[in-house]
Amino acid sequence: MNPSAPSSSGGFWDRLKIFFALSRTPHGLIDMAAPALVALLSLGAFPSFGVTLLGLVTAFAGYTAVYALNDLVDYRSDREKVRSGNAVSMKSDLDAFTVRHPMAHGLLSLKAGLLWTAGWGVLALVGAWLLNPTCLVIFFAACVLEILYCLLWRVTPYRAVLNGLVKTAGPVAAVFAVNPNPPVFFLVCSFLFIFFWEIGGQNIPNDWTDVEEDRQFKAKTVPIAFGPEKSAHMVLFFLTAAVFLSLVLFIVSPAAIDIPFYVITAAFGGVVLLWPAVRLSKTRDAKAAMRLFNAASYYPAGLLVIAGLSMAV
Repeated sequence: MNPSAPSSSGGFWDRLKIFFALSRTPHGLIDMAAPALVALLSLGAFPSFGVTLLGLVTAFAGYTAVYALNDLVDYRSDREKVRSGNAVSMKSDLDAFTVRHPMAHGLLSLKAGLLWTAGWGVLALVGAWLLNPTCLVIFFAACVLEILYCLLWRVTPYRAVLNGLVKTAGPVAAVFAVNPNPPVFFLVCSFLFIFFWEIGGQNIPNDWTDVEEDRQFKAKTVPIAFGPEKSAHMVLFFLTAAVFLSLVLFIVSPAAIDIPFYVITAAFGGVVLLWPAVRLSKTRDAKAAMRLFNAASYYPAGLLVIAGLSMAV
């Protein structure tokens, strides 16, 4: 157990922190930038206050529920790791908020985790329905895919594809929330942009940091199945595609974005994604993978700031 983790018998705020740890809330908040970015570029302008507020609440509820769902489905395997005494605690991991997997550590009961997940899930479903019924279907599909992703932990490394699909759900839903009939090309580019960013900047690097632990428990992940060299090549390919597609999204957006912002976007992608990916391909160690994971986590947020400034000036 993380010694800095709050006790399950602590006060209200300590107890609440455990629930937010279950949902990896710091990372979830950062992830909310992705649907906001795609919605902004799709509309080419800032949405109305009502849509923005409802979208933020729905996105927060959705990410909170899905991240918690991951721990619910993985409860048995996480307990197995904790009981083995070899569970890895990565304090620099954005997914770790006071403690990783609080239910597995006995800080939170399975029933409490279920109620927490269901409550936020219902709120996300209601918000999705109010935004656009299509968003509700997308959220439901994301939950099903997340369950399958967790269940395939010891089955196939290609489950990473499911992880990519889950992460595209929020941004794709956000497009439909602001535009019921979005252009197909923009929708496809948005999907591929998030998919490549997630696989190259999140999934593979995160699994890379857990290689020893995953190998011990016979997990099937990309770094284990394909080895460090091929995995590093995959990361670089996917992130190069993500940077390219980010520029495409800026180009096809209805917003009139000036050339300097394209230069800033390309440079930002090079610093936050490509340079850490190159470093990982050279060192091929867990620390480089974690640095890439943490840096890549902020990529959509950085692009959101760039896009917002380009439309405000």
